[in-house]
Amino acid sequence: MTRQPTSLGCFLCGRNNPHGLRVSWTQDKETKTVLCETEISEHYRSYPGIVHGGIVAALLDETSGRAILMDNGPDALMVTLKLEIVYKKITPTNTKLKIYGRVKKTGTTKAVVEGEIVLPDGTVSAACSAIIMKPPQGILSAWTEEEEEWKRTTVRE
Repeated sequence: MTRQPTSLGCFLCGRNNPHGLRVSWTQDKETKTVLCETEISEHYRSYPGIVHGGIVAALLDETSGRAILMDNGPDALMVTLKLEIVYKKITPTNTKLKIYGRVKKTGTTKAVVEGEIVLPDGTVSAACSAIIMKPPQGILSAWTEEEEEWKRTTVRE
């Protein structure tokens, strides 16, 4: 397992974002899976004890999209074109979650990825399928302050 790079300002992984979740991901090239293990606090709830659906979507979006980096490195970073989520049951706050991401199909400018959130008892609380694409140049040019963070070599755990 190797750790994937994180960014400075991202809501999910940004180390310098005081309002972010500061989650991280590892990748396993043998199983071709990206994994995020985290607990989401009540600060990010909808109803008491339930992670807000938008936070669930963000976790699935990022984790599934990161799977494209596994074989292609940070230059393969893509953005979401379409995201479909199935909320199968509630995702509880203050509970250890495992979020998995995988690539289903790749092309030169687009890919299809999938993800799921797994609860401690092994059930899936939510799953997604997404189409991701190479970002437009305007996004890339605004991203220069983060680029060095993403270009760092991943470290062994």
